[in-house]
Amino acid sequence: MGGKGKVDALKREVLIPEAAIRKRVREIADQISNDYKGTEPLLVGILKGSIIFMADLMRALSIPVQMDFMRAASYGSKMASSGTVRVTKDIELPIQGKPVILIEDIVDSGLTLAYIKELLEDRGAASLKICALIDKRERREQDVSLDYCGFQIKEGFLVGYGLDCNEEYRNLPEICVLKE
Repeated sequence: MGGKGKVDALKREVLIPEAAIRKRVREIADQISNDYKGTEPLLVGILKGSIIFMADLMRALSIPVQMDFMRAASYGSKMASSGTVRVTKDIELPIQGKPVILIEDIVDSGLTLAYIKELLEDRGAASLKICALIDKRERREQDVSLDYCGFQIKEGFLVGYGLDCNEEYRNLPEICVLKE
């Protein structure tokens, strides 16, 4: 999307209001709390976009959890993934024999999430489920099954509630579509 001047020239339209996000996060938390009653899952947030969603989700859970973070990059042009994923920040807690829930802001191509899922399964997680705020199938290249999903969106460049455009707009309390 270019430099800062270009970002400033973009308009945003609210797609999912703050109240709808809060309601859906509570519903997902209730479902996870029920599914994991009597256990202590490890939530693994995929940086940076998942942090706001993960924080709100954790506070709404009624079960104990641990948390850790990963960061991965898919190199290529800005508009397309190269298909090669590299972990740039790995988790620090052991996962052998633990139930793990990957927390993602948005699933787009699915390439990075599929790679991380396979990586953590190979490390011996007792179970591994995926929780994403947004399922956007517009550019899906790798089929990734979501166990917990906030919203399904057909298309559009989304920002807010952790989602960014050139590191801007993450702090918005709602999810917006950027428009020229």
